[in-house]
Amino acid sequence: MHIIQTNASGTRSLEISEENLQTIEKYALFQHLIDSNGIVDESVLDKLKLNIRSIIASQEDCKDLLDLCIDVIYHNNMKAFGLHQLILLFIKWKNEQETENESQEK
Repeated sequence: MHIIQTNASGTRSLEISEENLQTIEKYALFQHLIDSNGIVDESVLDKLKLNIRSIIASQEDCKDLLDLCIDVIYHNNMKAFGLHQLILLFIKWKNEQETENESQEK
C-alpha cells in the first residue's frame, strides 16, 4: 500500500494499492496524457476521466478499472496535485518493477 499527498499543504492523502498501480499499467492510462508542457492541471485530470469513461463504455469486464475510479480517480480528495503525485508514484513503481525483473533474470 502506498500513500500519496493530494494537496500542497499535506492535509489530504490517498491510499494507492498495488492493484491500482497494476490497473494503471494494464490500461496504459498515463500514456499520452500530459501535453508537451509537462504541466498536470485540472484539464489533465478531466482528460484522464474522459479516457477512463471511454474504456469502460467499450469493454464489458473492467472491474479493476471501476475499482480504480471509485478508490482513486473520482475520490473527493483527487485534484491535479494528487494526480501529479500519482503519476510520480507510478513512475517510481514501474522503475522498481523493471529493476526487480532485471535482477530476477540474472
